[in-house]
Order: sequence, then C-alpha cells, then structure tokens
Amino acid sequence: MQELFETFGVNWKLLFIQAVNFGLLLVLLWYFLYRPVLRMIDERREKVAEGVRNAAAAEQKLNAAGEEGSTIVHKATRDAESIVAAARTRADEKGVQMLKDAEARVALLFAETKARAEEEKRQTLKSAEADIARAAVLAAEKIMRSGQ
Repeated sequence: MQELFETFGVNWKLLFIQAVNFGLLLVLLWYFLYRPVLRMIDERREKVAEGVRNAAAAEQKLNAAGEEGSTIVHKATRDAESIVAAARTRADEKGVQMLKDAEARVALLFAETKARAEEEKRQTLKSAEADIARAAVLAAEKIMRSGQ
C-alpha cells in the first residue's frame, strides 16, 4: 500500500494530518455554526407556530365577540321593542283615561250650565211675574184713577 501512495505521490503522513484537520474543522463548524443555526431555525419555527396559534385564537375570539355582539344587539332590539310596546300601551291607557276625565268634566260642566240656566230661567220668570204683577197693579190703579 505504501507503494501505491508513493506511485500517486501521496504522503500518507500529510494525508493523515489533513484528515485530522478536516475532522477538527468539521467538529468546530458543527459545534459553532451548525448547532446555532439549527437552534435559530427551531426558535423561528416555534415563533411562527406560536404566531399561527395566536392568530387562530384571535380568530376564535373575534368570532365569539361577533356572536356575542349580535346576541347583544338582538337582545337590545327585543328590549327596545318591548319598551316601545309598553310605552304605547301606557300612552293608550293614559289617552283613554284622559278622554274619560274630559268626558266627565264636560258632563259636569254641562250639568252645572244646565243648572245655572234653569236658575236663571226661574229668576227671569220670577222677575217677569213681579213685573207683570206691578204692571197689573199700575194698570188697575190707572183704571181706578180714571174712573174716579
């Protein structure tokens, strides 16, 4: 084998030293370059995976918030409709009550006016009777004076 190395001009001692140097260089590159690069790639892969998980969680939260928002809007709409319906009912009841009160006041005023009119009619009739009686007495006095 020695002859083969010498035929091709290879120095086996130098080849051995170069092999050791190459092995040492490989170990150093693996330790100082390959491992840190792999570590950085793994960290980056983990950050990307975490970003994807966060995005999925954010999407779920957004969907949940959207559903909750629509639920709140629907509930608020139902509440508003019930409040409006209650207000309309109260307004109708109040309107009916006000109408009844107004009718009662009109009836009372009508009764009072009728009573006043009857009283004035009675007063007018009394006054007319008194005037007629005075006129009759005056006419009788005139007739009696003229006859004397």
